[in-house]
Amino acid sequence: MTKKITQQEIQDLAVEAIHKYFEACRARVPAFVQQHYRYPGAWRTNRRALGLDLLRAPINLFWAPVFGVLSVVRIGLQLLRWQRAAALLGRVPEGFNTQVQHYLGLCIRRDLMRLDCDSDSLEAHITRKLSARFGDAHPDPQEQQAFFHRAAAIVHEALQEYRVTRTASSDITNTITSTLVGAAAFQKFTPGGIGIGFLIAALVARYQAEHDFFLGKTLGRFYYQLFPPTPSWQLTAAALTLVLVLLACFASFSGLVTDPIQARLGLHRVRLQKMLSHLERDISAQTASSFRPKDQYVARILDLFDAVKSHLS
Repeated sequence: MTKKITQQEIQDLAVEAIHKYFEACRARVPAFVQQHYRYPGAWRTNRRALGLDLLRAPINLFWAPVFGVLSVVRIGLQLLRWQRAAALLGRVPEGFNTQVQHYLGLCIRRDLMRLDCDSDSLEAHITRKLSARFGDAHPDPQEQQAFFHRAAAIVHEALQEYRVTRTASSDITNTITSTLVGAAAFQKFTPGGIGIGFLIAALVARYQAEHDFFLGKTLGRFYYQLFPPTPSWQLTAAALTLVLVLLACFASFSGLVTDPIQARLGLHRVRLQKMLSHLERDISAQTASSFRPKDQYVARILDLFDAVKSHLS
C-alpha cells in the first residue's frame, strides 16, 4: 500500500529546498557586487544612464518624495488591516524604470538568483527535492506552478523595492553634492538642492537690485548688503527647478562614483543579503514581500531637513 503524502511533508521539503537555494544565492553576493558595482563593472552598469535616463532621472527624483509619503501611508494602512486601500496604493508606480535599474534587475535575476537557469533556479531546487523523496508521486504540476507563480510575484515586488533604492541613493548623493558645492562655492551650509536654489535666487535678485539701484551699482552693493532684496517667487521657482534638474541629471550617472564606494563600504552586499533573507522568509511562508529598504526614508528625511533649513534661513 502506498503511503499517503501529507501536505506537511511537502511543505517541509519545500522549505528545505528554499533554504538551500537562498544559501547558494547568498554565496554569490560577493562575486555579484564585484562584477557589477566595482570597476570595470561599475562602468558597464552605469553607462546605460547616458541616454534617456537623463530625462527619466529628474522625473523620478521629483516624484520620489510623493512616492515616499505614499509608501508610509501604505504601511500605516497595512497596520490598520485596511488591505484593500493598501493594495490600491501598492499599484502606484515608483517612477520610470531607468535603463540602469532595468539592467540591474535582469542581472539580479540572471546572475544572482539564476531564476532562468534550469539547474540552479528555485523551481529546480524544489522539484529535485520533491522528486528525490516522492519520485513521480510528488504534488500535482498545477499546484507547483501556482506556488512558483506566487513566488515570482514576491520576487517581482522585492526587485521593485530594490530599484527604489537606486533613486534614493541618487537623492542622497544630491544632498551630499549640494552640501559640498554650497560649502566650496558660497561658504554656506546647503543640505540639498532646495538650499542651493534659494541661495542662487537670492544672489540673482541681489545682483539685479544692485545694477538697478538709483544711486549706482557701488552704493547699491553697500545698501543691499545691509538690506538684502527678497527674490520674486518666479525667480525662486526658476532657480529651484534649474538646480534640481541639473542635480538630477548628475545623479543619474553618479553611480560611477557612488557604486564603487558603496561596494567598498559593504553597503551593496548588506542590501542584497537583506533582500535575499526577506525573500527566503516570504516565499517559505507564501506571504507578500516584506523587503522595505530604508534608503528612501533616509532620503526623504534629508529632503525635509533641506526644506526646513531653507525656509528658516
